[in-house]
Amino acid sequence: TLLWETLGQQFVEYEQVAPFLISEDQQRRLLELLPLFLKAWEQSAGVIMLPNIQLLASEVSKLLTKEIKRNLNGKPAEEARLALEQLLQQKGEAGDGYLLLKSVYLLSQTDSRTMWNIIRSGLPAALLQCLYLFFTVPPKKTSDDMKTSEDDAQTQEMLVKIMLNMYKEEQGVEELLTADKLQSLIIATSSLWGQCSHSWKVPTGRVLRTISRAQTKTSIVYLQAVDCIKIAVQNLFTLADTLPACDVCEAASIVLCFVKDSYPVSSALLTEFENSDGYQLLLKILLRCEGLQQNEGDPYLDEILDMLTCLTTCGKTELKVSGNIVHPQLPHFDFERTQPSGMTVKNLQPFKVLQSIFQRSDDQYLCGRILAAIGTIWAWDRVNFFLLEWTLQPINRFTDIIHFKPHPVQVQFFRLVESIVLDLSYVPHEILKKIQYLIKENLMPFCTLTALQCLLSMTQKDLLFSDIFRDSGLLGLLLALLRKEAKILRKSAGTHLPGLKEGIEKELNVVMLKMVAALTARSVRNTVVLKDYGMVPYIKIFLDDECYRSATLSILEQLSTINYEEYMSIIIGALCSSTQWELHLKVDLLKSLLRILESPKSHSAFRTCSGFNGLLSLLSDMEGALQDPPSGQWAAVGQNCILELVFYTLQGITAALHLDPVNSNFFQRNGLYEKMAEDLGSLGCFWTEGNRQIPVSLEKKRTFAEFLDAAFCTSEPFPAWLKNCIWILNFLDSMVKGTLHQESFFKERKPEMGEGSRDDQEAPQAQEEHPVFAVVNDNYDVSFYCRLEMRDCTIVHAGAVCVMVRLLPKLYKEGHAQLSQEIQCALVDHIQSLVKSEKSRQVMCESGLLSTIITSCQDAFCSDSHPLHLPLTRVFEKLSSQAVEPHVLR
Repeated sequence: TLLWETLGQQFVEYEQVAPFLISEDQQRRLLELLPLFLKAWEQSAGVIMLPNIQLLASEVSKLLTKEIKRNLNGKPAEEARLALEQLLQQKGEAGDGYLLLKSVYLLSQTDSRTMWNIIRSGLPAALLQCLYLFFTVPPKKTSDDMKTSEDDAQTQEMLVKIMLNMYKEEQGVEELLTADKLQSLIIATSSLWGQCSHSWKVPTGRVLRTISRAQTKTSIVYLQAVDCIKIAVQNLFTLADTLPACDVCEAASIVLCFVKDSYPVSSALLTEFENSDGYQLLLKILLRCEGLQQNEGDPYLDEILDMLTCLTTCGKTELKVSGNIVHPQLPHFDFERTQPSGMTVKNLQPFKVLQSIFQRSDDQYLCGRILAAIGTIWAWDRVNFFLLEWTLQPINRFTDIIHFKPHPVQVQFFRLVESIVLDLSYVPHEILKKIQYLIKENLMPFCTLTALQCLLSMTQKDLLFSDIFRDSGLLGLLLALLRKEAKILRKSAGTHLPGLKEGIEKELNVVMLKMVAALTARSVRNTVVLKDYGMVPYIKIFLDDECYRSATLSILEQLSTINYEEYMSIIIGALCSSTQWELHLKVDLLKSLLRILESPKSHSAFRTCSGFNGLLSLLSDMEGALQDPPSGQWAAVGQNCILELVFYTLQGITAALHLDPVNSNFFQRNGLYEKMAEDLGSLGCFWTEGNRQIPVSLEKKRTFAEFLDAAFCTSEPFPAWLKNCIWILNFLDSMVKGTLHQESFFKERKPEMGEGSRDDQEAPQAQEEHPVFAVVNDNYDVSFYCRLEMRDCTIVHAGAVCVMVRLLPKLYKEGHAQLSQEIQCALVDHIQSLVKSEKSRQVMCESGLLSTIITSCQDAFCSDSHPLHLPLTRVFEKLSSQAVEPHVLR
């Protein structure tokens, strides 16, 4: 504060005596104040506290302007440049010129009134003349001082900042017109870019861009009067043949800035640019940018492309086009209600440059930027798509050549096409026809794949495309191609023939199947077309390859809507014909079957197509699969996969029985519950030896629910065989209650392109111990499960209780007698909890549970000392009280 007060007093004294001093003394007195000013500024953290700051700014700016003119007066360019460097250079004790420059630099960052005083001092024109000299006259330096010193860089930065602060104001630009250096500097950038001072290129560009953004009507008239843009374009044509492309871009972007920024004020410079073949210049420059690295022309290449994009909206009148909307269209599309905004395309010439570059260039970056520019123009106003497509037809024409472009450009192009439907809600029929032809010709597999993925996204958006692509012949084309591929697969029969597809071509087959699946989804008519083409035998061939399986199953599931029997015949047949080790094929088929069995109408077809026997045969094929330790080929198969197959098999049976008395009666009458118990008992985790169990006294007794928790929700170690037994009993318990087909114990696993078949990847999983269960079933609540046991559970499938009873004596393992009998007792108690009500007991008697207990648990039932004797007797007594027919008791 003290320094500012001292400076204020000294400046007041200067004001009082200045009118009476000669010029030299006045200048000396002012210069004596500047060191104090700089010191005060440094010690006050950049805050200037001077009442008459505007007058100080005016005086200092005038003196700096005077010194610049004095050093330039009458000197050749090289001498003038050297004189300026010496004037503004900081040497030991700061020179007068440097003190003036730094003071103006600080004052120019204060307020608008202070800036007004600086501008009126004549400094804008003087500094632009300095910039012209620094830019056009390269410094003559020896090898010792080629590197710009830190002081020179600081001086340059201050000069540039002062100019930026002055020229961002319209008054600052107006002041430039008092001299002729503005047009001279613009023209110099277009003619001397390769010979100018390298260190002043970027600063000159920054300053000229700032001037461009602040153009006024007067400055535009001034530039037009001297043909500034015309001369600059002519010069750039010459530069475009000699300089590297990135340098030409940098120079051209400066000239183009004046054209674009002036348009909101006046169209004069744009007209001059267009009349001087400016667009041809830009086309020539941009085509020379092919092969540049993405960052080599950055940001100037991007800047030119962005300005070209903006120029498409620079026109006096709206484009008037009347297109013919081809129907059908999406329901919510209404072109008549599309109202244009202020950002509509009014100038086609700059867009023609963009379009021509895409058509003539194969450069990934250039083509990608142009596609991005088109997307930007569409985003400005949805009308722009129609204005461009009904005049220049860019997308329509690009479709003819897109297969020649790099892969990333192809992907970007088809995403742009996709956005026409997804964002504009418009169906471009002509473009779609060309894309379909591209798919048919299949000139480049990757392009065909990307095109088909584009159409697939559209098809999944609206059912209308199912009709469009059927009527256009795309569905028939895809079916013919898939028939050809299916024949190749059938001939290969597991071998590797030369015709087998890999990589991109295999992925193309996947997308073709997905497309057919999408076209037939919810479309009975398209499904009938597929069937009439005789494609069903060929489609099912794709089931064997896991990459194709998901889409193939979707197609077959749609087939079920017109013929359940045919679907069931294919799926059950595939299940029965699959090899013993194709576990994941079986699981995928069962999941598909479950989706169809959600419809009660499918249950009859399942039964008549031997569905029950087919599913039980899957259990028979897994004999010994859950042995502990595993043996034979099962040792290379993860036990999770085996349990998963058991789960989905039982789920399929439960779904087919659900609310279907005919199927339930069929399953009971044909002894299939007994067959199920036999097959489950042979899996390897249940005891199959003929020796009698030796009863032991139990130290503790846990419930069935507690066993579930102990096996999978805590850290208590359990042998693998017992875990497997408990999970199978858990499946059966859910089956008893009729909820198994709604349960989800396993994570969904989706194959990806490039992965091998999951059936070939079982060996690494052999060491796993139920990781899937540990994750999926961590929400098992024992107290909740116990509460379920305490209430009367509704028994839906009584035969499943019989299966549990038949497995009861097989819950045994030598060496684990204590644990075996404990789980047996827990299961009997659980069964007893299921038959509490009279209704439940009546249902269980009718299912034959009494005779099952006697025949399956004869040792325990007839021996008073067996731990299971008492609980089994209680179950028997409860059931016998409900038995009304004497033969049941006998």
